[in-house]
Amino acid sequence: MRTTRAKYGLGQVVRHRKHPFRGVVFDVDAMFSNTEEWYDAIPEESRPAKDQPFYHLLAENDHSYYVAYVSEQNLVPDDTGEPVDHPDLADLFGEFEDGHYPLQFQLN
Repeated sequence: MRTTRAKYGLGQVVRHRKHPFRGVVFDVDAMFSNTEEWYDAIPEESRPAKDQPFYHLLAENDHSYYVAYVSEQNLVPDDTGEPVDHPDLADLFGEFEDGHYPLQFQLN
């Protein structure tokens, strides 16, 4: 059995390696866990391997806020020290501190 270790943690601010957006990690899949339709919509030459962690992000760019699903190979740490302004952050995390967001919600 292969063990996968996620490089980024919940509340960490990351940015996309190629596209101009950044976001906060709010969930991690050990391997690809989205639909085949979603995967097939990515141009073949850009499709990431499925056997790596994939991250759910509360993402933002210069124009909008959204949820993104991104492979680990396409993320890098965001070292700007700037907070993310996504409107859903307060539902999951506390105030931005020391470059990340502390988890705030509790599962039942």
